[in-house]
Amino acid sequence: MIRWPRFLTPTQLSQIIRDQKNPLTALQIFNEATSRFPNYRHNGPVYSTIINTLANSGLLPQMKDVIHQMKQDSCECKDSIFTTAIKTYAKAGMLDEAVSLFKNLPQFNCVNWTESFLTLLQILVKQSKFDESTAHRLFIENSNAWEVKTRIRSLNVLIGALCRRNRSDLALQIFQEMNDQCCYPNKETYRVLMRGLCEDGRLNEATHLLYSMFWRISQKGSGEDVVVYRTLLEALCDNGHVEEAVEILRKVLRKGLKAPKRCLQGLDLENGSLEEIKCSINQALIRGGVPSLASYSAMAVDFYSEGNIDDANKVFEEMRERGFRPLVSTYEAKIRALCREGRADVAARVIEEEMVEGNCVPTVGTYNILLKGLCHERKSMRAVGYLDKMARQVGCVADKETYSVLVDGLCWEGRFVEASKVFERMLDRKYWPCGDTVFNKLIRGLCSVGRIYEAFVLLEEMVSQGKVPDGSVWNSLVAAVCTDEVDDFVGTTLEQLTNSCMNLEKELT
Repeated sequence: MIRWPRFLTPTQLSQIIRDQKNPLTALQIFNEATSRFPNYRHNGPVYSTIINTLANSGLLPQMKDVIHQMKQDSCECKDSIFTTAIKTYAKAGMLDEAVSLFKNLPQFNCVNWTESFLTLLQILVKQSKFDESTAHRLFIENSNAWEVKTRIRSLNVLIGALCRRNRSDLALQIFQEMNDQCCYPNKETYRVLMRGLCEDGRLNEATHLLYSMFWRISQKGSGEDVVVYRTLLEALCDNGHVEEAVEILRKVLRKGLKAPKRCLQGLDLENGSLEEIKCSINQALIRGGVPSLASYSAMAVDFYSEGNIDDANKVFEEMRERGFRPLVSTYEAKIRALCREGRADVAARVIEEEMVEGNCVPTVGTYNILLKGLCHERKSMRAVGYLDKMARQVGCVADKETYSVLVDGLCWEGRFVEASKVFERMLDRKYWPCGDTVFNKLIRGLCSVGRIYEAFVLLEEMVSQGKVPDGSVWNSLVAAVCTDEVDDFVGTTLEQLTNSCMNLEKELT
């Protein structure tokens, strides 16, 4: 039962819906509002709230009905609603529903489809649908639509997809046709295409791409461009074209980075081993132009993303020595690289020591990267300790991802009791889990370690949220009840919850 206000506003209804643990109860309140208050009408934010609630709970038929109702109401809605629905359909393996929803967007009162378009396009190419006609037809039919506000991002998605499939030749054709389509490449276009061409061994095309970059986007010189230059120069060195790489480097310093003439004097890169020459090239790229935070950050992040931690650390230290303060994104790249190598303890010192010394405040995203690394190394109990540290830091509140990472990590280590405590904190903060997986895993785990009462508490919570346990959960619970260690009360409670779940299944169908 809820206490309805005397007058209902969309803002009030959105809050009431968010407060409900059971998505079916939230849907019932949503439907009941218009009959209780004849002058009330749902608006876009209310629809967004209920659709997000249903999507997070995996109630796709109900979500589809609400979307249809929104279309009938013709209320103004934002693109984010459809982005959520498309992601939900895709996660459930219902790509046809996602495509169908996007094709029907003209029937909704939505004037901007940019994010929905990009989201669906990225999903199609990621799920190897690019070679089929669906993604290509989606791009051709919608990239020029006035509801899609940016075209370069979609072109970058296609270029990136082709490069990942070692078809940089086709990606280059798209790049060359951009001018004819009144669309101009940005730095991301050059970065993705340059890497694709070099990985495919198309060094001549890559060299011409670099020269076109000089007069298109580098006329004023930009520190971030060093990543694109480095990709080609290292590829040339790796393929035995050291002299050509040195000559191109001189042009890069002069035309691309607008380096002072004194930086070109005494530049000797033809002696030494291949690795020494490549190291000298990287130093020349950073120091050749006007030293900037952008150039140092771009180079460091690029090294970290490749797993080249030693070279990245050198750039990182030089950046600090020259008086530049590393950005949070640079620290996060370092933490992510260390965690990928199984060095989460070192990554933890980056947050606890280096960021403190650099007067850089970690965000919840920074902590989440570290927590994933710790849990992957089966150090989830240490990861749990960061919850209190985050709580003491102003402006850094653990989010749904934080708790989900910890619960998964603890369950993976068989620490189901500790996982249930973290899960309880998660629920206290009204972060409802998506789907039934977490509940099922925790209940089975608690039964396996003999914590029957905690399992029943979670089962009650699960039912209260409108979720139905799967068969393996019932098997675990029945096996536990049949032991001599549980009393009649637990058996009675199990019977009551079984009846509740049977009624819930009828509601869902």
